[in-house]
This record gives sequence, C-alpha cells and structure tokens, in this order.
Amino acid sequence: MRLRLERVYEPPPHPDGIRILVDRLWPRGLSKAKAGIDFWAKEVAPSNELRDWYQHELEKWPEFRRRYREELKNNDAAVKELIAKLGNGNATLLFGSRELNHNNAVVLKEYLETLR
Repeated sequence: MRLRLERVYEPPPHPDGIRILVDRLWPRGLSKAKAGIDFWAKEVAPSNELRDWYQHELEKWPEFRRRYREELKNNDAAVKELIAKLGNGNATLLFGSRELNHNNAVVLKEYLETLR
C-alpha cells in the first residue's frame, strides 16, 4: 500500500486510489461533488482543542506533532476504522491547509506508516 498526501483543493492528477479527507472541518468553498472524496475520517483528525491551540504557528509544530500522535494513540477505534478503509491499495490523505509540510495529514501519514 502507498499513502500519498494532497491538498483537497487540487484536482486528482490521476486515479490515485481511495481519497480520504482527514480534517475535522469540511473545506471551505468546496462542494461534496467537486471534492471527489471517498471517505471523511473526521474522527481521526486533531481535536478542536488541539487545532485551536496550534493555529498553524510553525514554532508549535514539534509540540503539535507530539500531542496529535498522543491523541491518535488514544483514539484506537477511529484509527482502526481508517486502516480498514485504507485496505491494501493506494490511498491519498486529503487536507485543506495551505501549509503542505506542517499539517495533521503529515503526522497522520507518519503514524500510520509506523503501524504497518
């Protein structure tokens, strides 16, 4: 299985397996029809409290990663549901953030890869 990361606002470049939105909030200005999302894994996204604390302030990135991984460890049911949706094929984890390298999808991908 191969996991890719992609901004939800970008059209899929080619068939890339199951497309999973991993944000807690639906992306602004994007219709469900246009999004091309197969599954919305909002329960595996960072908690509202963690999102509000982080605010994409890059100096908080190391602590955000630590706290989010801790949330994932304590959210076994949602993580298992996501893994079941991923199956053995290719998948793309979709996120809304403009920050391509410092967002929850990056941490989630790293976390999932440690479980395989």
